Amino acid sequence: MKTLYLQAHMGASGDMMLGALLGLLENQQAFIDEVNALGLPGVRLAVSPSVKCGVTGLHASVTVGGQEEESHDVLDHPHDHGHHHHGHHHEADPHHHHHEHEHHHHHDHGGQAHHHHATLGNIRQIIEVLPVSDKVKQDAIAVYGLIADAEAQVHGKLVEQVHFHEVGALDAVADIVGVAMLIERLAPEDVLASPITTGFGQVRCAHGILPVPAPATALILQGLPVRAGQIEGELCTPTGAALLKHFVRAFLPMPTMVIEKTSYGMGKKDFPAANCLRAFWGQTEHTAPQVAELSCNLDDMTPEALAYAVEQLLKEGALDVWLAPIQMKKGRPGQLLTCLCKQEEAERFAQLILNHTSTIGLRVCIKDRYILQSRFEQLDTPHGPLRLKISEGHGVQKRKFEHEDLAAYAKCAGIPLLQAEREVQRYLKDE
Repeated sequence: MKTLYLQAHMGASGDMMLGALLGLLENQQAFIDEVNALGLPGVRLAVSPSVKCGVTGLHASVTVGGQEEESHDVLDHPHDHGHHHHGHHHEADPHHHHHEHEHHHHHDHGGQAHHHHATLGNIRQIIEVLPVSDKVKQDAIAVYGLIADAEAQVHGKLVEQVHFHEVGALDAVADIVGVAMLIERLAPEDVLASPITTGFGQVRCAHGILPVPAPATALILQGLPVRAGQIEGELCTPTGAALLKHFVRAFLPMPTMVIEKTSYGMGKKDFPAANCLRAFWGQTEHTAPQVAELSCNLDDMTPEALAYAVEQLLKEGALDVWLAPIQMKKGRPGQLLTCLCKQEEAERFAQLILNHTSTIGLRVCIKDRYILQSRFEQLDTPHGPLRLKISEGHGVQKRKFEHEDLAAYAKCAGIPLLQAEREVQRYLKDE
């Protein structure tokens, strides 16, 4: 299986993602020329070699009308105050203390040229007319949507009311669209990443001094495994967090893989550790995805309460939940509650079970899970459309009509359900 593994031990940003993925391509200049020909207003991508702690990688720099945005960490050392550490990201104006382009804090300072602002609707319009595939457009809009949602929550506004600084907005669009194009070009069958290091301390922005991770970044990172690490400063930006959240299937230690290529996307800042996002490209074996099976014994809940607990677990995204009758201590009849969920969500579902049931403890077992991939097709009949579920994989194919559609067909035709099943099978053969 073609696998992309991203090692985010020093966080991630849009330009670091660009550099890391670009390093996996053979013809890098052709891709750079393609991005610069997209027609993004005033946007230009430049890539140059960068060395951090003796390691050479690529640094991707996006300018808008010749301007860059950057972040400003606030360090404890007296000589560092007021000294702007150049970040993974870019700033519109050296007098504008923007946190970074992905945060888009916007204030017009007296005596400076007016900067235009853009809404999420404007950003969508820009992306939708770019000469890229529909998949790239959908990915880019989804990633920018994560950033916009986080910014709206931070500022207590509706998403439609959030205005992004024009230079920062276009800068982020270039990063996001470029990464989406690279993912499409590389076409990995699986994308994995390490837990994300955020850094710690404080960062300076137009509104003042904010904690690291910055508020928008912290919101985007909800539900993902993160750690502060040992480096003081902002390592993970909102754009980096949003890109990882959208494209990465799972965050876990590096799997067993045959590495074919390694690349490094460099940030601007200098730290005691190499400031890079490392990308591994190679082959992993086809293995069964692992799931967590959580279970507990219950003998003091009413049927109504049990049904409610099952309903809540399914509503929260459990893969499956079921109850089975058991005999407990002292001969009491009870119920075995079992919840199946993704391995990385085991802790969240354990908390949900403890919250919605009377149990004071539960068991967790990690298991392999072999599944067939399913899709739906529609069959039109004289008595209405029928959805056909087709499941395939491991040399097996299964086809089955949705029960609700079959029941509606039988009711409309005024015939028993079994007769309806026989009739629609004939329609299927005709198709």
